[in-house]
Amino acid sequence: MASDRNKPILLGETWRLALQALTANKFRTMLTMLGVIIGSACIVLVVTVALTGKRYIIVQIEGVGANLIFGESVPVQSRFERLADEVTPADLEAIKQGVPQVVETAGTHDSPMTMVVNGKNHPIHLVGVTPGFDRIRRLAILRGRYFDDDDLATRSKVCVLTEPLAAALFPVEDPVGKTIRVGELYFTVIGVFRERVSTFGQAEITSESILVPFSMIKSYTGSEYFRTFYVQAARAEDVTAVTAAVRGILRSRHRPGAKYSVQNLSSVLEAARMISIALTVLLILMAFIALTISGIGIMNIMLVTVTERTHEIGIRKAVGASRDTILHQFLMEALMISVAGGLFGIAIAVTITALISYAVSYFPAAGDLHFSTSWMSVVIALVVSCSTGIVFGYLPANRAAQLQPTESLRYE
Repeated sequence: MASDRNKPILLGETWRLALQALTANKFRTMLTMLGVIIGSACIVLVVTVALTGKRYIIVQIEGVGANLIFGESVPVQSRFERLADEVTPADLEAIKQGVPQVVETAGTHDSPMTMVVNGKNHPIHLVGVTPGFDRIRRLAILRGRYFDDDDLATRSKVCVLTEPLAAALFPVEDPVGKTIRVGELYFTVIGVFRERVSTFGQAEITSESILVPFSMIKSYTGSEYFRTFYVQAARAEDVTAVTAAVRGILRSRHRPGAKYSVQNLSSVLEAARMISIALTVLLILMAFIALTISGIGIMNIMLVTVTERTHEIGIRKAVGASRDTILHQFLMEALMISVAGGLFGIAIAVTITALISYAVSYFPAAGDLHFSTSWMSVVIALVVSCSTGIVFGYLPANRAAQLQPTESLRYE
């Protein structure tokens, strides 16, 4: 019972002696701690950057369209067969009626045109769209409005401009309500839009596109088919099944030899997640290597410390200090170095993350790029840094505990 009552006093004494030993040589302690500071800060920063990058990439991909399936017919040599294979509004209606998980469909037909911009002929894309295109592609209307049902049904000569094209055509005026000429056609501008996430010209929308009702394109060009079509699934979990169902419906409604490219963003999202995981693992391994090196530094310094303090150890053993007391003291010293280094490193990493997040907020081009420290990375960094001190501090502590009092007292 007496030993149990004395145990807290012994631990307190061990902590006090360990603190005295570390503060006696502050410079050496700080140098030993530096490796742990760098390693733990690296773990927090690496996980923060990896998670931020993963979130940003996924948001960018998902921003192109929610639960999106898109496709087009694969061209063939015969003009008659090519026209027969094209996707029509009837096909999209069949998809919407035949697949319960589908909540929206849309089609586009883009045509290269020219218009006069600042006195010069300028190439643009005239894109005919159907109802639902703005919702599927998540277009942001900056001025005016998007097409309503009457516009889309009555072949109205109205259009919506991309932000760059609107700025080029009307640098100082509000384009809404103005009339523009595209080829031989005249359109009234009813709105200005932008993509929420840029597709960098890889979709039918470029920086200089004009959206018009599909019915208008149909009456002007005589084309009753879509170059590209979109299907929106109700949930992300339905995308794979809906993709297969869309392929099946298109095959059933067209000749046996017709080919269609029907894709979704699931594979891209999965690839982004796998790349993010691989990079995270790689960078964390590098941080672990940094902590391992710092652990070796702790072990080397502690071994030197044991040698320097051999006489002190002999005196302590001569006056009754047990092997466990000596072992705990040196383990406590190693643990204090690693814990303090881990906390300093975490504080530095959190500060750096906050500064970067603050700086990024002043750059609108960064968009959805938000840095935030993951609590999981903090826990991992602290646990790993503490483990480093215990694992690499045990050998010097055990060596100190094994010293014989008589030999230690004779050591100079």
